[in-house]
Amino acid sequence: MALQRSKARRARALDAGPAAQATERSRKRKRGGRSPLRRLIYWSLVLGLWALIAAVGTIAFVVSTLPPIQSLEVPKRPPTIEIVGTDGRSLITRGEMSGTDVSIKDLPAYLPRAFVAIEDRRFFNHSGVDPIGLLRAVAANVLRRGVSQGGSTITQQLAKNLFLTQERTLWRKMQELVLALWLERKFSKTEILELYLNRVYFGSGAYGVEAAAQRYFGKPAREVKIAEAAMLAGLVKSPSRLAPSRNPNGAERRAQAVLAAMTELGFVTETMAKTALAQPARAVKPAGAGSVNYVADWIMDVLDDLVGRVEQDLVVETRPMARCARWSAARAMLKANSTARSPPSVSPARRSSLSSI
Repeated sequence: MALQRSKARRARALDAGPAAQATERSRKRKRGGRSPLRRLIYWSLVLGLWALIAAVGTIAFVVSTLPPIQSLEVPKRPPTIEIVGTDGRSLITRGEMSGTDVSIKDLPAYLPRAFVAIEDRRFFNHSGVDPIGLLRAVAANVLRRGVSQGGSTITQQLAKNLFLTQERTLWRKMQELVLALWLERKFSKTEILELYLNRVYFGSGAYGVEAAAQRYFGKPAREVKIAEAAMLAGLVKSPSRLAPSRNPNGAERRAQAVLAAMTELGFVTETMAKTALAQPARAVKPAGAGSVNYVADWIMDVLDDLVGRVEQDLVVETRPMARCARWSAARAMLKANSTARSPPSVSPARRSSLSSI
């Protein structure tokens, strides 16, 4: 029966003429060819495969330009010299990177969370690079026709601070991505966040959260309040422009944005945020900065003659003069920049003592 029907259709096509035959051939070609959807899927897979090959090749080339991953080590923090007064409070800190490292377990919980809330809210969920955060930043920048958000994670920022320059190029960004993935494999999230807090720049020569807390609020990082923690976290975006010592209004507005992000993520309660907003952080003015710097300069000269190159952190304790005559003589010698008198004794241990000042 089927054979008879096929013959009947062929006979009708012959009777219908050349136009009908062309239509029949076209119908057969469409029936045997690929549909548009299947062609789309096919070429999408082909292009995706080539894109993957190109990405792997690019990453391999970037890795080849970096030092061997096995030999990469986090650079040691340059040593600092802290000068403390007779009451044990820090007077000034000198060194290439002022401030000392602090352990994250010694900080109030809301301090590191403030940085996560405003800089990288998916920090604990990604592997160094956050595609969702990157797409969100790109969308925000396109809508606002400018760079209003950055797509770098905390790990990427740490990689840049530790190993790379501050230049904004595509090549540097690719190196940053590779190093961020390496950091995530080598360190835990807590270790990465602690390194970040101790190395990030806060403006006014303050590197690390401890130096920033001392510089802006006159207290150690472990004693900062929620409003102060929010202000410190807000500085990372633009340390020079938002420094509370220069731009208190801008720093306060940024701190408000940090508090809103912390509340949204549940890092602080609404009551805690309202209290912080009602009592905003205020930067303190360093007392007697001129005279302290003058004495610190002299101390640094003495230490240079006494111990030479400083290889580890030092704490220099100052002690009051026993008699006014000795104090007057010391002041006269300081003004003359004299180093004739015997220098103070400094032990090779971490804690040193500078007497007769």
